[in-house]
Amino acid sequence: MEKICVLGAGSFGTSLAILLTNKNEYNVVLWTRDKKQYDEMLNTRKNENYLKDIYLPEKLSISIDLESSLQDSNVILLAVPSQAVRSVLRTIKPYVKDDQIIVNVAKGLEKETGLRISEIVKQELPNNKYVVLSGPSHAEEIAKEVPTAIVSSSQDIKVAEYIQNIFSTSKLRVYTNPDVIGVELGGALKNIIAFGAGIADGLGCGDNTKAALMTRGIREIARLGIKMGAKLSTFSGLSGIGDLIVTCTSMHSRNRRAGILIGQGKSLDETLHEIKMVVEGITATQVAYELSKKYNVDMPITKEIYKVLYEKKDVKECIENLMLRDKAQELEEVVLEKLSL
Repeated sequence: MEKICVLGAGSFGTSLAILLTNKNEYNVVLWTRDKKQYDEMLNTRKNENYLKDIYLPEKLSISIDLESSLQDSNVILLAVPSQAVRSVLRTIKPYVKDDQIIVNVAKGLEKETGLRISEIVKQELPNNKYVVLSGPSHAEEIAKEVPTAIVSSSQDIKVAEYIQNIFSTSKLRVYTNPDVIGVELGGALKNIIAFGAGIADGLGCGDNTKAALMTRGIREIARLGIKMGAKLSTFSGLSGIGDLIVTCTSMHSRNRRAGILIGQGKSLDETLHEIKMVVEGITATQVAYELSKKYNVDMPITKEIYKVLYEKKDVKECIENLMLRDKAQELEEVVLEKLSL
């Protein structure tokens, strides 16, 4: 049997490890660096902090030994927060062989560099094939075998298809997409809009507000994505609008839950203490704001959320700023194209 090593026993890493083990075709190892978590999972067969009431299959191996976990693995699944990816890659580098495929499920951008995860992997493990899995996929629902669809994206279509075959089950449908840039940006930037949707919910705004945020949000995500080399069509797919919908509307979304708390008047520190998990949208907002200036892209929603998070601006004032912006056409690009004819 092929061996798959899952690095990171958070909610998503654990849910995918369960899914792959239940498929009964692979030897799956779930690695954690946390001794307390390791002992708990080994003794109770549960990951109580991340997936309550979900039992780990007996066939799923739990490990705290990094070298043995990686040894002979065909696939190394990175299921760690985006800000930890580089340090994890540097830690595993002595044990990784060139023929092992790196699969990433983190949805974020590196704070210090603004790089996507694929770019970090290219710097740290330049000889390894890379795939990103993304799309509307709450870990809690994958663990419960709720029907879900995601995308497998790689510059090498054969590698994307190989990972597609590994992860496809009767409960998880996997499509391929060669647009790694678009898939990664869609996954990272939708967290910003979901955070904003949560703020609107916390303020007591209605469905109208959320629909406007989501619709205009995907527009500004796509504008930045195209400037960075992504394909427009990707943002209308699972890793674009699909992921945006699920993250903006579900209480499984920690980004939305964090936004709700901010909208209710909690401080950022209070919010993070209550969520107790990484909120990728907070860092993504800072990185995207800097990227919007670098690429000269208008991202008004991102800009106002940045003001709330990093300049401590009043949330109601920021919503008013969005509403009172200069009047505009909805499809600016279409108007500009017609004017140029």
